[in-house]
Amino acid sequence: MIDRSQFIAEIASNLQSQPHLLGMSNEQLQQAIVMKIDQEKTTATSTDHQRYCFLTGMNYRERAVLETDIFNSIRGLSLIDKLIADSEITEIMINGYNKIFIEKRGQLYRYPESFESPEKLLSIITKFVSKAGRSVNISNPIVDARLADGSRVNVVLAPIAIEGPIVTIRKFSKKAITVKKLIEYGSLTDEVAEFLQKLVKAKYNIFICGGTGSGKTTLLNALSSFIPATERLITIEDSVELQIRGIENLVQLEVRNSNLTEVKEITIRDLIKTSLRMRPERIIVGEVRGAEALDMLQAMNTGHEGSLSTGHANSSTDMFSRLETMILSGAPGLPLKAIRQQIAAALDIIIFISRLPDHSRKILEISEVLGYRDDCISLNPIFKFQEQSDGSSGSGQLYRTNKEFVHSTKLRKLGIIGNV
Repeated sequence: MIDRSQFIAEIASNLQSQPHLLGMSNEQLQQAIVMKIDQEKTTATSTDHQRYCFLTGMNYRERAVLETDIFNSIRGLSLIDKLIADSEITEIMINGYNKIFIEKRGQLYRYPESFESPEKLLSIITKFVSKAGRSVNISNPIVDARLADGSRVNVVLAPIAIEGPIVTIRKFSKKAITVKKLIEYGSLTDEVAEFLQKLVKAKYNIFICGGTGSGKTTLLNALSSFIPATERLITIEDSVELQIRGIENLVQLEVRNSNLTEVKEITIRDLIKTSLRMRPERIIVGEVRGAEALDMLQAMNTGHEGSLSTGHANSSTDMFSRLETMILSGAPGLPLKAIRQQIAAALDIIIFISRLPDHSRKILEISEVLGYRDDCISLNPIFKFQEQSDGSSGSGQLYRTNKEFVHSTKLRKLGIIGNV
C-alpha cells in the first residue's frame, strides 16, 4: 500500500530540487505537478504495480486534492492549508509532526494525516511566523502569530515542547457572527439582545468574562455592531481578531513582539496609552491578561465611556479578583482598596459567558456593577441563566431577575425611559 504522505513528500522534494522552480508562477507550478504525476503513472506501469494502482485508482476529485496537497507542500503550509480550508474545523492542535487533533462542532477528533517529518513541520512554522514579522527558534521557542486568513496561532518548539513542534490554531469565521445568529444558537434571547443594545448605545462600560473558548470574542464582535457608525473607535489586540463592520472611523492596533534583530516590543499597555492621544470615542481592548488592566480601567475612568473588553475568569466575581491580581503585577504598591474602587468606578456591566458540557456557548449572567461597598465590589444581577427542569446539559435560558436596574442615568440621557 502506497503511503500518500510519503508520495506527496517525494514529489514535492523532486520538484523543489529543480533549479527553475523559484522562477515558476503558481500556475506553472500547478502544471508541473500535473505533468510529474502523469510521468510517475507512466513509469509505474511496468515498474511498480502498487504505485500504478494508487495513481490510477483515484477519481477526478481525489486527483485534484492530491495535486493541491503537493502544491501546498511546496508553496503553502502543507496540511495546515488543507485544515484551514475546511470551514467546519474551528481549532487545529498539532502535537508534533505525526499527531494532529481538530475540533469540529465542539467535538475533538484525531486527524488521520500527518506531516512528513519534524523538519517539514518546522519549515512550515518558520514560513508563516516570518510572514507575520516574528521569529521562533531555540532562543525564542514560544511565539504568537496570525495567519493570512486571520487565524490565531501559538507555537512552542523543543526543548520546551518535549514531543517536537506544537502548533495550536484558533480559526475565525470569515463572516462575523451577528447578534441574530447568537439568538438562533440560543446564546441569548431577543430581550437580552435589546437590553445589551441599549447599554452599548448609552455608552456603558462593558466587560465580558469567561473561560477559554467560551465565546468572549464572538460576543464582543456582536456587541460592537451596536456602536453608532458616526463614532471613532480604536481596537487594541494581541492579534487582530475582531471583525468590526459599519464603522468608517476605525483604527485597529496590534501588539508587536521583540525579536533577535532588536525590534522594540510594543505591548498592549503601550497601545492603550497612545490610543488616548488619538481622540477615541470608544476603546475596545480585545483581552486583558496583565498589567494593562490598570491602563484600561483608567481609560474608562477618564471620559472614554462605552469601552469594551474581555478577560479569562470562571465567574463575574472571579473576574474582579483576577483584575486585582493583574493590576498588582504592574503596580505592586497600590492599596487593594484603591484598586477595587478603580474597578468599581470603571466598569458598569459585567457579562459572564460559558461553554457548557454539551459544547454550547451561552451567557450565564449579566450584572450591573453597583459600586464599592464594605470592602468589596457589589453586583446587581439583571439576567441569570436558569436550567430547564429536566436538568439536561445546556437546556435553559437567560431570565430577567426581579432586580431593578439602578444606574439608569446614561439611559435617560439617551432618551430611554422606563424599564430596561
